[in-house]
Amino acid sequence: MMLLAVLAPLAMLGVLLALAAWEDWLLPTRNPSADEATGWHPETR
Repeated sequence: MMLLAVLAPLAMLGVLLALAAWEDWLLPTRNPSADEATGWHPETR
């Protein structure tokens, strides 16, 4: 039971970090036409 109390928050944090990293990796490739319209390019970030 003690192990679960320690691992649960760590697992949640890991999932949140993975989701944030995946979302950050996904966002630049999501809508290239909108990026071109606003003049935003990944290499200029």
